[in-house]
Amino acid sequence: MGKKQETSPESSEYGEPAQFDPTFKGPMKKRGCTDIICLILFMAVILGYIVVGILAWLYGDPRHVLYPRNSTGWFCGIGPNKDQPNLFYMNILKCATSVNVMASALNGLQCPTTQVCVAQCPSTFWAVGIDMYFKKPAEVFNQSVCVPSLNLSNTILTVQQIVDKELCPYFYIPTVSVLGRCLPDLSSLGNIPSSFSNIPGLPTSVNETVGMIQNGTGTRDIVNGFNAKEIGVRIFEDFASSWPWILLGLLIAMVVSLLFLLLLRFTAPVMVWVLIIGVLGAGAYGIWHCYWEYANYKSASATITNVGFTTNLQVYLQVQETWLAFLIIISVVEAILLLTIIFLRTRILIAIALIQESSKAIGHMMSALVYPLVTFVLLLVCVAYWGATALYLATSGSPIYRVVALNSSQGDCSSISGNVSCDPQNFTAADYPGCPSASCIFIKYNNEGLFQRNLFNLQIYNVVAFLWCVNFVIALGHCTLAGAFASYYWAFTKPGDIPMFPVCGGFIRALRYHVGSLAFGALILTLVQIARILLEYIDQKTRAAQNPVARFILCCMKCCLWCLEKFIKFLNRNAYIMIAIYGKNFCVSAKNAFKLLMRNIIRVVVLDKVTDILLFFGKLLVVGGVGVLSFFFFSGRIRLPGNVFRSETLNYYWMPIITVVFGSYLIAHGFFSVYNMCVDTLFLCFLEDLERNDGSLQKPYFMSKNLMKILNKSNKAQKKGKGKE
Repeated sequence: MGKKQETSPESSEYGEPAQFDPTFKGPMKKRGCTDIICLILFMAVILGYIVVGILAWLYGDPRHVLYPRNSTGWFCGIGPNKDQPNLFYMNILKCATSVNVMASALNGLQCPTTQVCVAQCPSTFWAVGIDMYFKKPAEVFNQSVCVPSLNLSNTILTVQQIVDKELCPYFYIPTVSVLGRCLPDLSSLGNIPSSFSNIPGLPTSVNETVGMIQNGTGTRDIVNGFNAKEIGVRIFEDFASSWPWILLGLLIAMVVSLLFLLLLRFTAPVMVWVLIIGVLGAGAYGIWHCYWEYANYKSASATITNVGFTTNLQVYLQVQETWLAFLIIISVVEAILLLTIIFLRTRILIAIALIQESSKAIGHMMSALVYPLVTFVLLLVCVAYWGATALYLATSGSPIYRVVALNSSQGDCSSISGNVSCDPQNFTAADYPGCPSASCIFIKYNNEGLFQRNLFNLQIYNVVAFLWCVNFVIALGHCTLAGAFASYYWAFTKPGDIPMFPVCGGFIRALRYHVGSLAFGALILTLVQIARILLEYIDQKTRAAQNPVARFILCCMKCCLWCLEKFIKFLNRNAYIMIAIYGKNFCVSAKNAFKLLMRNIIRVVVLDKVTDILLFFGKLLVVGGVGVLSFFFFSGRIRLPGNVFRSETLNYYWMPIITVVFGSYLIAHGFFSVYNMCVDTLFLCFLEDLERNDGSLQKPYFMSKNLMKILNKSNKAQKKGKGKE
């Protein structure tokens, strides 16, 4: 705490203080490429990532996911079925019980029933009654829900034969289209006609039929999404009518965030000391309240010994000794806080001054607030490429069809094992005369080729490369902003000595010289994140077999990896600042940053906590204020004159509110991340300034007058016109 430490930090186990360099005037101009080996590795991974994307695009077909297939292998909604976008299941009960009925043949991957493309999903109850089996097929069935190869007007098949071969459905119920599939409309299941109990092939009880559809293993995971399309349309209507006001809310959040950061220059001292006084005042009230309760129970005869152990905590609050213990604990905490603030008051003032200086820096280079848009666009590209590659890889195998018996009770189907491949567009049931229900249906996608056998490995590569690219983009943003803000601090006369376009300069230096170092730091963080993902995967897969000891060990391991990831992010962030300033490789920069911070550990802790508190309240102000305003507006409590917008036109007024709140958080986070980077950069420059310079004519300080005043320092001789802000 002595003056000597403030003036020239002593040598310690964390290295020698930075030495004066008369040629140092901010971010180094002469620098070379760093961490070339990691640069080559990163470029190789990116090149491999591009190759994987090309192969996925060549072999993949996302139509497998976007469009359903009928039993003949054609897609619904495109090609010859362009006007028939929905997939209809002949026997929806087999979908409900497919996991149990044909697990050996289908492995639970597909409904064992004929599927056809239809223009509209059936919306009524219908079934083939006993008296209909003697009629002509054209008088019984609807051609639109039968297989396309069957012409009801001139077929020689009987109704019974059509039902056995599943060429037309023998019953259907009201359905709705969910992702192009005709699935049961659960709201109509209570109206199943009682005559369904007499339909051959259906359960003898109407309630049993309802239970199979509603609770069957093949459908119960999607019953809650049957009305998803209707809800989605309503939400889209809400966005269509309210999008100008949503954009206005986001614009307000942007303006409030910007004003808050700029006004921190004037309001930071007030906010910090109000928060400190508030905490001390809350502690003082707690002491008084505990003493008051202690005095009230002074005459009570109950003691801790008499009460003993009980789960009713209210009993302990009626014991005098409890309030005495609370009084002692709160008093000790209050005394520690008070002494800490007294002894660290100078460092708190330094933190406030650096925060104010950060507002000045942002005011001089407003373009820094635009850079988060660059980071957002690059991250969006990474996410889009990862998602597209994953989708194409997942659909890269050609579909495999197998011969199965849709109704094994009809005829002799023992020869059909489900292992015989077939072509659905050329398949004929006549090849299996003993089993009239033989059919060719989709089983899975081919995984037997060289490319398909390595799909899992390619998906892992996709995830690893994605994480590395995302972390690199974030590192690039940190290094770019650090270079810009460092050029501000080391400009002796502000703003005259600040270089033109400092953000662009920092971006160009980072890309030209330090891609390898940024990739190195991003790789270390990526490896830790992969370890966390693997540990989470192991935890999920073994949860059923875990005992308390195993759960405790896994919890401790996850906690340790979480802490390690936080530490790596902190170390990387400061390493990128040193890279932006001095242009050295990642390891040297990380070592120098770590030693510099450890030589000033108390200042680091104080600044970190003060900054965290201010940014937390800033985000709370922006998100909370805009959220409350949007709630009053979209709920109709605030009305505009002239009926410009009416909340009654919204189906779900909370959707625009959620959108505005989420968007406001992203905007506030983008602005405040720039501010946080500015504080961290100026802080490291400030520590280096203290170690390099002493305020003499030869070694003047670059810090602001406010900081020098707090530290009782000054530049002994300043040339005219070279005064500091």
